[in-house]
Amino acid sequence: MSTAYRPRKSHPPDCDLRASTDYPSTCAGREQIVLVALDGTERWLCPGHAAAVWLTDPTYRFSVKTRTEAIASVMGHAFGPQGGDRR
Repeated sequence: MSTAYRPRKSHPPDCDLRASTDYPSTCAGREQIVLVALDGTERWLCPGHAAAVWLTDPTYRFSVKTRTEAIASVMGHAFGPQGGDRR
């Protein structure tokens, strides 16, 4: 039996659209967004890339794995920091 420390929770994966050659990174935001395609395929993305994918292909939906604050971050990237509030 090993006595090595093993974390109970796995770390969320990096953004699916982040290329290993990106320097500096093109990812925007630290939250992990999970978008689900019609066939059930999950894409783990940063808020910036999630906004681009969601606006480009409206068939994607947010997974219940995505926190509310993270969805708000995606909306900020998609529509601006005020979320489209036109006062």
